[in-house]
Amino acid sequence: MSALSYSVRAFNTAKASENKIHDDEVAKKFGFGGGLVPGAIVYAYMTHLPLERWGQDWLERGSAECRFSKPVYDGDYVSVTATERDGALDISLECRGVVCATGTASLPNAAPSPPALAEFRDVPQSSSRPPADEDSLAVDTWLGMDPLPVTSELITQYVSEVGETSPLYEKEGLLHPVLVPHIGNFALNRNVTLGPWMHVGSKIQHFAAARLGDSLTVRARVVNNYEHKGHLFVDLDALIVANNKTPIVRTGHISIYRPRQLAAA
Repeated sequence: MSALSYSVRAFNTAKASENKIHDDEVAKKFGFGGGLVPGAIVYAYMTHLPLERWGQDWLERGSAECRFSKPVYDGDYVSVTATERDGALDISLECRGVVCATGTASLPNAAPSPPALAEFRDVPQSSSRPPADEDSLAVDTWLGMDPLPVTSELITQYVSEVGETSPLYEKEGLLHPVLVPHIGNFALNRNVTLGPWMHVGSKIQHFAAARLGDSLTVRARVVNNYEHKGHLFVDLDALIVANNKTPIVRTGHISIYRPRQLAAA
């Protein structure tokens, strides 16, 4: 098949968030041109093409990987292209003439079996939020979050925030897959206190679509905490669960929780 393409104007949805890497003045101190558009939103732009290729089936059993290599800024004109190779899509996202993110997406012939819920510990969201460090994010630490209800308002909000043009989500009462990295972020920022930090990549396997009326929680385990090029990284293995009984997505979520500019301070 010929290459697929999609374009959208980037929007920084997190300018006022607790994570000041999305604030223009703070981000400039880190060497960026302005506040970063969140990685979750960049991933959302990339998901339009798998949806165009496979429709709702991809939300129910598809997989994806993404990696963010360059910043995307508010107002950037974003161009997403995908080419099919061996049944999978190779996806590239460009703006300002450079590749800012890459990824893949695929749709298996049969729905994969989700992991057993018993493999993922169900813990409450932290009430104290200690500082993010090697202790609070030690390997084998489990993280949870308060339930997130899927309302019609939330469905519409996500569609609007990412500039999604497909009518599928609101028509069928489905939550946009931006929810996956959003909830990966929630597993971190609702359990520990962070300074400026960055989500840099994800690996995603869908088992079911998140639907209107669902109540979503996460069961996330810290699988790695390490230093690379002066940055401190944390990797999560997270299972997103609907209504305390149905696994809908498993995601590997990679973040720089302490950039080298802060680690050196």
